[in-house]
Amino acid sequence: MTVSIVVYHTPEDELRACLRSLSSSVVDRIYIVDNGQEERLHRLVKEINEDIEYIPAPNNGYGAGHNIAIRRALDSGSDFHLVLNSDVYFKPELLESLLDEMKKNPEVGLIHPRLTYPDGQLQPTARLLPTPWDVFGRRFLPRRLFARRNDRYTLKGLDLSRAHNVAYVQGSFMLMRVEALRNVGLFDERFFMYPEDIDLTRRLHKHYKTLYWPMLSAIHAHRAASYHNMRMLRIHIVNMIRYFNKWGWLCDQERRIYNNRILEEELR
Repeated sequence: MTVSIVVYHTPEDELRACLRSLSSSVVDRIYIVDNGQEERLHRLVKEINEDIEYIPAPNNGYGAGHNIAIRRALDSGSDFHLVLNSDVYFKPELLESLLDEMKKNPEVGLIHPRLTYPDGQLQPTARLLPTPWDVFGRRFLPRRLFARRNDRYTLKGLDLSRAHNVAYVQGSFMLMRVEALRNVGLFDERFFMYPEDIDLTRRLHKHYKTLYWPMLSAIHAHRAASYHNMRMLRIHIVNMIRYFNKWGWLCDQERRIYNNRILEEELR
C-alpha cells in the first residue's frame, strides 16, 4: 500500500502525529507532496524516515498534489493507495483492518472510516451528492432554517454498526483500489480545493462500491478553513461553481438516482 499526504505550511507536530499513524507493515511507501516547498518540512521528513519520498511541488491544489504521488504509486505497481490529510491520526492497526476488507471484497473501490473530532464528536463525512441548495443554503442561511435539510444531506441517522455504500465521502481519508483509479481516472485538477473528493467518489461509485465503514474510526482535527477565512471561502465558492458546471446544477440525473437509492437503502 502507498500513501500520499499533501502539505502546505503544515505544523510540524501535526505531520509527526500523522506519520506515526502510518507505522504499519502494510505501508510500503509514503509520499509527502509539499505545495509550499518548505525546507523545514523536507528536513523533518528525512529526520523521521529516510525512506519517505518528499516531493516539492507548485501549489496547484489539493487534488493536483495528490495526483503527483498517485501517478508514482501507479508506476510502482501498488495495489492500494491512501489519500490522507495531515490532520488525521489513528491507530496503525486501522489500516490493516480496512485493507483486509478491501482484499476480501474486490467490488470495493474505496473505503473510508468514521471520523471524529478530537473531542470524540462525530464528523458527518458520509453524505449525499450535494445540490446547489445543500451547498449554498447550508453555508449562508441561518442554521435553524436549514437544519432538517442539512440532516438529510449529511445522512444523520446512519446506522454506525454497519457499512454503507454512499456516493460521497470526505477526502481527508480515502483508501482506494489502484485498479479502480486506473479505470476512472485521478482527481480532476480543475478543482483547486473542496469538491475534488465529491467528484472522484461519485466516479468511483459508478463502477465500484464506495464504502463508509463506521465500525472503525480515526481522529480528524478538522479546521474548516473556509468558515474562518474569506480567501478560503472564495476558493470554496469558485470551485463548487466549477463542480456544478461539470455535473449539473438543477438537472443531474445521476445525483438523483444515487441519492434516492442511498436514502431508501442506507437509512432503513
